[in-house]
Amino acid sequence: MSLYSYFRISKPSPDKVPAERQESVYKSLRSSTFWGVTLAYCMYYFTRMGMSVVKQPLIDGGVLSPGELGLVGSAFLFVYAVGKCVNGFIADYCNIRRFMAVGLVVSAVVNLLMALIGYYYESVEGVTYARYFVYMSFFLLWGFNGWAQSMGSPPGVISLSRWFPKSRRGTFYSLFSSSPYVGKFLSLFLMGMIVEAFSWESGFLMASFAGLVGTLIIVFMVSDTPESKGLPSVQELSAEPVTKVDTTPTRELQKWVLKHRGIWIIALASAFIYIAEYAVSGWGVLFLQKARGFSLEDATQIIAYAISFGAVGTVLAGWLSDYIFKGNRVRPTLISGVICTVSLGLFLFTEADYFMNIVYVSVFSMAMGALYCIVAGLMALDIVPRKATGAALGVVGVVSYVAAGLQEVTSGYLIEFNTQVLGDEKVYDFGPVSWFWLVAVVLSFLLPVLNWKRLKS
Repeated sequence: MSLYSYFRISKPSPDKVPAERQESVYKSLRSSTFWGVTLAYCMYYFTRMGMSVVKQPLIDGGVLSPGELGLVGSAFLFVYAVGKCVNGFIADYCNIRRFMAVGLVVSAVVNLLMALIGYYYESVEGVTYARYFVYMSFFLLWGFNGWAQSMGSPPGVISLSRWFPKSRRGTFYSLFSSSPYVGKFLSLFLMGMIVEAFSWESGFLMASFAGLVGTLIIVFMVSDTPESKGLPSVQELSAEPVTKVDTTPTRELQKWVLKHRGIWIIALASAFIYIAEYAVSGWGVLFLQKARGFSLEDATQIIAYAISFGAVGTVLAGWLSDYIFKGNRVRPTLISGVICTVSLGLFLFTEADYFMNIVYVSVFSMAMGALYCIVAGLMALDIVPRKATGAALGVVGVVSYVAAGLQEVTSGYLIEFNTQVLGDEKVYDFGPVSWFWLVAVVLSFLLPVLNWKRLKS
């Protein structure tokens, strides 16, 4: 079997479901597929959050410097950016079950290899080439992990287009969009305790195991299309009118997406969202340790508890936008953006205790979750046809993750260049990098708010 035939979208099943059973079978498979991709995407985050947890042990152990960690992180994000664009276009033609499962298996293997490299380094510590070997291995493997990770989100979002009518897409998209926050919370919380209790290598081992669990969830719960299960299309099942766009070839619709200026404005706004979001999730633990004096366990718990509120924000965003604001995307974007700015400013520029840091980052994460859902998701879905969902996601994704990658490098070197060595102690100045993160938040909501009419034209 060729790769093309293995990954291509499933053909309609010759065994049709009887008319009297179509509704019940459809709802059962739709529910199973939705929760399958949502739970699996949580597991994807276990296999990508390891570097955020182990930065402090790697720095303190002399394995890697902040600048080198920034470059390793940027390798992931730059490759992820390209991969999300390419795989977004490819996934429109693919069997989402197989596509998503393969990505998670590869990511699990990468995490396993990074743990084994860590154990190897400890066995030969002091050998001249050892540190360079770890750096180059991590750079290449984490970059490769970026490609595997880019195979997660596109099939997840495409599953919503294939299984849900437009009238219910906003609510279920917001629920699916909460999965990254749940995944971040669980991975930071659990891996933080594991790394604190054992070693940084054990964090990668745990991530690898979680990836294999997620793969099994996909295999047993996710279905590709209604037609592949002997059902009519989602348009027929939901009595949704078939328009000219629905019969237009996918390739033509993807070309149209690339020419749509609204998609590029959304992509730029999303880029600033990702700068701020990845700054806090990627560097927040180190910030709390070095700028506020928290232990690794306390720092990871603060960020983990806070990130979990991002799930609340995404769920509320879809519901509020659809039912309270009647489809208006501007008002919730403006409200969320202002709350993001204030809460992040308090977190970065006031010295608070354990509880108040949780409050500040929780409010930030909840508001950022709403921005992420509306700007990077619903606004894009509002202006593109169903069959070009993956393409739109790819365009927004490539710009967003290039920005996140630049953030990783910029943040790493802003921290490193503003660190002074006083005797045997390093003193960190997080002022410059904090302003960099805060300005990104402001731009993330001003762009879509000021340009929404232009986006829809």
